[in-house]
Amino acid sequence: MGSSSAAFKVEGGWAEGDKGQSIWDVFGQHGQADDNATANVACDSYHKIDYDVYLLKGLQSKVYHFSISWSRIFPTGLKSKVNSAGVKYYNRLIDRLIKENIKPMVTLYHWDLPQALQESGGWQNESTSQAFMEYADFCFSSFGDRVKHWITFHEPWVVSYAGYGTGQHAPGIKDPAEVKNETGSAPYRVAHNLLKVHAKVYHTYDEKYRANQDGVISITLNTDWVEPKDHTDSRDIEAADRYLQLTLGWFAHPIFKNGDYPEAMKWQVANKLPEFTEQQKKRIKGTYDFFGFNHYTTTLTSPLNFRQSVESYDADR
Repeated sequence: MGSSSAAFKVEGGWAEGDKGQSIWDVFGQHGQADDNATANVACDSYHKIDYDVYLLKGLQSKVYHFSISWSRIFPTGLKSKVNSAGVKYYNRLIDRLIKENIKPMVTLYHWDLPQALQESGGWQNESTSQAFMEYADFCFSSFGDRVKHWITFHEPWVVSYAGYGTGQHAPGIKDPAEVKNETGSAPYRVAHNLLKVHAKVYHTYDEKYRANQDGVISITLNTDWVEPKDHTDSRDIEAADRYLQLTLGWFAHPIFKNGDYPEAMKWQVANKLPEFTEQQKKRIKGTYDFFGFNHYTTTLTSPLNFRQSVESYDADR
């Protein structure tokens, strides 16, 4: 049995210990979240390590899955400034968990990009990918002697589509190209960069750390499941499959199948999709040690409501 959290949702201490701002700090403080909510305090886990572990023991949790706040480790998102207070916090948390025989499982990125990197283009800018590589490498070297289960990205579909397409999530970018059907719209550029840097981080761990640390690393994907509205109608069956290809397959197909996007997706979104080089396909394919998957509900679909189903997919995960 395990328990799970995310840094932004539980830590609080948003401006303490030299932590930098994240895109979700700004999103909330600018009144863009529901009910003008912020996570300035949240569950106050930044100050309550012992109490949180006490609660985990009460739940009889054997695993605690949490995320690291990138901007608590690197306030500007860059390795040129390391926040020792942030490193100390995660070391204390990890050590306390292990003392109580609770295995730490760590996600490197659960949506909270350092704001300083967003101001330079965020995940649309490949320089962010390089910064993430350096952040991941630092985490492996600092915590990997005790952390044996790593996840690169939590639900990259949400990061790409809700963050840079609909604007429902931080950084709140509503991409007009999604309406105008322009080439290379923001969600697809973001997803492309996430897939490439996921592969780089995987190979860094595999080649530099795995032998000594003996851990595993993968990615967590998500989708709602869909069934054809009419199981006897081939058009409904095709629509259900296409829905899954455009949500789960967007990331699963390159990583778990052949290093490239699903053919159904290439057909559906056509010129919006960036292309991988053959070398990139080889590097992306197989970059997993397990299949991480979040599933929330099931819906029915048909060609008539296919587009509406994709657009209304609840990204508040």
